[in-house]
Order: sequence, then C-alpha cells, then structure tokens
Amino acid sequence: MQIVCCGESLTLLPEKAIYWEKQAALILADLHLGKAMHFRKAGIAVPAEVNQENLRLLQKLIVRYAPQRIIMLGDLFHSQLNHQVEEWYVWRKQFPDITFHLVKGNHDVLAEAHYSRLQIQLHHQLKLGPFHMVHTPDGDMERGSGYLLCGHIHPCVRIKGKARQSVVMPCFYFTQTHAILPAFGKFTGRHFIRFANDAKVFAVLGDEVMEVPAG
Repeated sequence: MQIVCCGESLTLLPEKAIYWEKQAALILADLHLGKAMHFRKAGIAVPAEVNQENLRLLQKLIVRYAPQRIIMLGDLFHSQLNHQVEEWYVWRKQFPDITFHLVKGNHDVLAEAHYSRLQIQLHHQLKLGPFHMVHTPDGDMERGSGYLLCGHIHPCVRIKGKARQSVVMPCFYFTQTHAILPAFGKFTGRHFIRFANDAKVFAVLGDEVMEVPAG
C-alpha cells in the first residue's frame, strides 16, 4: 500500500516493513533475533528455525527492492552474544554494498564493538529527511525535530466480522506526530494500543496491507 507521509511516498509492505523509494531504504523494527533461543533455554518449546525464517524474509525484500540502506528501529538482537548473532554475521556478508543502520533498542545490549564487527552502524536516534527515527515513541529525543518513526510497541488491531467473529492482525499506526511499525520478527508478540482520534491504521492481512477503522 502506497501512502504519503510528510510529503514522502512510502510503501507499507505486508512483510511488515516500509520501503522508502526516494532514499532506496527499507525500514523495519523489532526482529528480536535470538529470542527463540532465549525461550528454548528456559524450557519453552519454540521452533529453532524462527531466526532463519526472519533472515530469509529480509533477504526476499532485499532481492525485490535492491535497497541501498536498511534502517532497523531497534531490537535487532534479543539478548547477549550467542550463535544466532554469528548467523547474522555470516548472512550479512552477502550484502557488502548495503549499509545497515540500527537505532538502538532496549534489547540491543551488545557492546558497541560487536556492532562494528557485524558491519552495523549504531545510532541512538537517526534523522533522515523529514523523519526522526527512534526505538520508542517516548524516548530521549528533541521534540519538534521531525516526524517520529519508531517500533517497540508491536502494534496490532482487532478486525471484527459477522457473528462476533474477529481476528487480531499486526498493523502500521500513523498519527499527525509519529508512526509505529509492526514487529518484523515472527516471534515477537503483539500489543493493543489506545488509538488517537487522528490515527490512521493499516492492518497486515496476509499478503496485503489495507486501511481499517481505528479502534
């Protein structure tokens, strides 16, 4: 789905990412690579291949859109250094001409030297065009410095049908001041948020994105 935000044309993708053609940039949030391993160590049965599925999906988008940069709005990795971080390192080497940017999230706890080794440019916040990219919508930032793009919340919306049927779907959430992206990762959970009066909500419904009533 194509929308215009702050005068910029953005494509909302059913893979739960944004393609910004003018900047040749893919923007996504909350991969939480390594989260499956974190839960498996605690004895919770989570498929081990979740990490690879997330990377395969990102690779699919790279092949389709050929971005020059990928901007991740926090929580790329879920925890400390582990072999799934090393999987990223091997995977990332396929794309030497793409610049990877990470706006640091609350789960991005690796030492900065590791991000450098993984060929990731680390930021606490990132400004590009009219957008001010952060991890959380209420983080440490200069107010009025741009339209906020963020993640962290993992927003979702309930879509109601006939006979009291309903389905919960991830969504992109836009207001006059900020937008929250759905979590890109497959094993991340979802969170209902209180919709502002001016909100526009775009639900991910299978292989398409469509605007739905807020609320």
